[in-house]
Amino acid sequence: MDKKYTIKDIAEAAGVSKGTVDRVLHRRGKVSAKSLAQVEKILKEIDYQANPIARNLKNNKVYKICVLLPDPKEDSYWFPAVQGIKNAAKEFKPFGISVDLYYYNPTSKTSFVEKSKEILNLTPDVVLMAPLFQKEALEIFRQCQENNVLVSLFNNLVEAFNTHNFIGQDLYRTGRVAAGLINKLVDADSTIAILHIDEEKHMKLKENGFKDFFKDKEQKPKIETFSFKKANITSFQKASIDLVTATKNISAVFVTNSKTYTFLQAIGDLSKDLTIVGYDLLDENIAFLQEGTIDFLIHQKPKRQAYLGVAQLAEHFLFGKPVPEESLLPIDIITSENVSYYLD
Repeated sequence: MDKKYTIKDIAEAAGVSKGTVDRVLHRRGKVSAKSLAQVEKILKEIDYQANPIARNLKNNKVYKICVLLPDPKEDSYWFPAVQGIKNAAKEFKPFGISVDLYYYNPTSKTSFVEKSKEILNLTPDVVLMAPLFQKEALEIFRQCQENNVLVSLFNNLVEAFNTHNFIGQDLYRTGRVAAGLINKLVDADSTIAILHIDEEKHMKLKENGFKDFFKDKEQKPKIETFSFKKANITSFQKASIDLVTATKNISAVFVTNSKTYTFLQAIGDLSKDLTIVGYDLLDENIAFLQEGTIDFLIHQKPKRQAYLGVAQLAEHFLFGKPVPEESLLPIDIITSENVSYYLD
């Protein structure tokens, strides 16, 4: 078994005092060049590995991670993300990692900015965020850089961000996956609708991937893009019904976010002849999937994304692990037959 070396062992082998070894290990105080060389020679010979957790506990160092994400009470997609963050926070709390959650209204830029400023006033070590507002997020990122605060993103990537890491999925690729699924189920002379509900910029990546799938196909379906706001239920329902009834030869609808169920609730029985592909395992979406109205759901794994967001940062602080620039999760296709395996 490998021997566990103490400071006393290292000091005796190097011919120096224990205090000198302590100063070298913790990089504090003055040490002569000769003594430094002697200690470093012994450390290399025994392949000394510091215990960052023990050092962190000894120094009572607490690393503060502030998480900024949309309020799950406003958009239930974010409830699993909150659970992922809480799980990671509980796991790393004993080692000096503090995680605090801050929610902003997903429909309000003002709310996003105000919560961001509240976080920055706390001088955290890192801000982990899921930004919906690109321009405002860039300004927050600039302020974080000025204050030497790390920034990490999950779920939503801001393309102009020169950030330390992103955890999520290749949204462009998920659009191609959706197109491939629909392509197997519809005729080439049919029309496919791409529907953005409460459109956000990242949905365009999915749309682009979807359309690009068909570029090299000899027979291409017609693709039409729609963007609806859900705030006014009456107008949303009318627009949804019009989409189905007024779009010639429509055979499929690709909904680019988790709100597929709102479209299906709006059109009622008009959905029976449509192929439907959407995103995310919300209870309402699962119900439509299990009854056969939704054909496929693409699982974006918000719980896993959020957990990894905290865990990677915690391991960076505790073990000195580099933070990956990009962590892309697999694209899982969920059907009525396998959905039960994905439910907690």
